[in-house]
Amino acid sequence: MTSGSTGALSVTLCRDPRQFAALEEPWNRLLRGCPTATPFQSHAWLHSWWLSYGKEGRLRVLLVRRGEELVGAAALMLVHRPMPLLVPLGGNITDYFDVLVASEYADQVVPALARGLHRAARGAVVDLREVRPGAAVEELHKHWPGAAARLADSTCMELPALPFDELVKRMPASGAQRVRAKLRKTDAAGIEEHEVTEQEVPRAVRTLLRLHEKQWRGRGVTPEHLRPRFAEHLTRATRRMVRAGEGRLTEFRLDGKVVAVNVTLLSAGLSGGYLYGADPDLRTRKVDVATLLLRYEAGRALAEGRPVVSFLRGNEPYKNHWRPETVVNQRFLLATTALTPLLRLHESQVTGRERAVDALREALPAARDWRARLNELRVR
Repeated sequence: MTSGSTGALSVTLCRDPRQFAALEEPWNRLLRGCPTATPFQSHAWLHSWWLSYGKEGRLRVLLVRRGEELVGAAALMLVHRPMPLLVPLGGNITDYFDVLVASEYADQVVPALARGLHRAARGAVVDLREVRPGAAVEELHKHWPGAAARLADSTCMELPALPFDELVKRMPASGAQRVRAKLRKTDAAGIEEHEVTEQEVPRAVRTLLRLHEKQWRGRGVTPEHLRPRFAEHLTRATRRMVRAGEGRLTEFRLDGKVVAVNVTLLSAGLSGGYLYGADPDLRTRKVDVATLLLRYEAGRALAEGRPVVSFLRGNEPYKNHWRPETVVNQRFLLATTALTPLLRLHESQVTGRERAVDALREALPAARDWRARLNELRVR
């Protein structure tokens, strides 16, 4: 662990996974004091991800302390491709990134984080992806002493936490009528909800992933969702998050059989539906699973005082039926002045790839189907 000081604050860079593991209690106290934090900044999520995906010697967790109190943190790791980069822990399976800043000391902590990260980034570009608007990273960017760039990242969809009838009224009249008809059929089927306990999590996650593979079979399942390391991470992280009130795992049962399972990740600011699995045979019972899950989660978010129900990343058509608010994540590139040419090169590579993907989608409407078939072959 290396360190420096900024006024009354101490700034350290943790590279030891054992020390990172030991930070759970102070990390979670800090998390609860950060109004902009999302569930993906919890110690349970980040440490579990490191255990499943991290590589030896790559951990870089920046810590800011006021005396013994942890008041700021940035969970990062070093990668070497396509160039030396400091990137967030969590990788592609994490929907939001942010740094943690204790709100009562924000005026001191943010500059300290910026200076500490500047020292840590002497040989690498900092690439902070999937930053939600309003995140603490925006303030970090303002205090950055070197070169910087700000780009658009993934599209997310969100709904306000309202009574479900109010959410239905947001839809066109014809769509609202169809939703009400679907719910009458769903209710007639007699589906029951069961909130999974911490001890039940391993069994429930196995069922979720089995149903998830079944529902996406032949339609291009995400290969990572079927890999053992993902199952290990999701089980470990969800178990800890259920215990801490940072996550919820819900089973939906029909005639005593589990027919759907949903993982929801929770923070003060949002309730996010992360992953679900559902038996495709429910379609023969005229059960609309997406509507069933949304009604349940919207009701829970409203009861718990969470202002936002997030669909997280992706703008799939079924989400747009609800007329959600579109929220575009941000991507911040930061570097020392000496590494400005490297930052500009990385920026041009990123924007070039994005333009190429957009052009491919316009020129080849079948590209998505081709990718789905490729994913199926990779899974097999």
